[in-house]
Amino acid sequence: MIDIIGKRYWYFALSLLVIIPGLISLLVYGLPLAIDYTGGSLMEIRLPSGLAVSSEEVIEIVRQVTGFNVADIRVQPSLQGTLIIRTREIDASMKTRLEEALRSRYGEIATERFESVGPTVGAEVTRGALVAVAMASLAIMLYLTFAFRHVPHAFRYGVAAVLALLHDVAVVTGTASIFGKVFGWEVDALFLTAVLTVIGFSVHDSIVVFDRIRENLIRYRGEPYDRIVNHSILQTLDRSINTQLTLIFTLVALLLFGGTTIRQFVATLLIGMISGTYSSIFNAAPILVVWEKREWRNWFRRPVEQTVP
Repeated sequence: MIDIIGKRYWYFALSLLVIIPGLISLLVYGLPLAIDYTGGSLMEIRLPSGLAVSSEEVIEIVRQVTGFNVADIRVQPSLQGTLIIRTREIDASMKTRLEEALRSRYGEIATERFESVGPTVGAEVTRGALVAVAMASLAIMLYLTFAFRHVPHAFRYGVAAVLALLHDVAVVTGTASIFGKVFGWEVDALFLTAVLTVIGFSVHDSIVVFDRIRENLIRYRGEPYDRIVNHSILQTLDRSINTQLTLIFTLVALLLFGGTTIRQFVATLLIGMISGTYSSIFNAAPILVVWEKREWRNWFRRPVEQTVP
């Protein structure tokens, strides 16, 4: 029998090994928020083929046209070979003047995309995103507590599921921060959709394991709790992995052939689904065992030395 529960702290350590770099990136660089959340304007332009320009030069042109401070202007190349210009909110007439200034300096350019969101709307979307994640977590915890009300310590199952989904949210947001720094990706409204989808799938897998634990607590009454939990994980392991693999294969196909417009969204979903599969098997149920044995009481104690008679 595979002893997953016996090696639970190794799996917790692996989770920390994945989460900590993302948390460090979040503290140092933050989340690369798109204008959906911050407000402002985004213009994506395509320069003539083979023309190399510096970001500083484009920033100076934008500054002269808009009158904004340099700190309010960001210019970066995209993976699609275009140039993305982000500024405070600009109107249609200022956009036209900016296009004319860029055209006079670099020749014929093409505006691939232009978006503008007011700062008030951006702040409301940010608050809505945080509230959505918080409300989803609370609703899941309350529902699981009610669903497992006939099991001893039903509240633990809700808390364990929420801790597992927070693990997945930490992995996804940390990865988004790293990818924002490395690839220039931005967190937009689709990112929130991906996070909420990941939360749903993560909890779905955790419930499958928890439900088997509930059945086995009756079937193997009197057996040690950690042995029942380990047996329940093994009984549902094939189902969890097979179910998620079908979804992962689909997401990989979309990532490779679905086009650039949804690539970031699909990549976020893919990372979240892999993390959700891991957390539901190797984090959620082991947390129940840690709680049942109250192992935190011995985490920081020195081992008792054995005296030889």
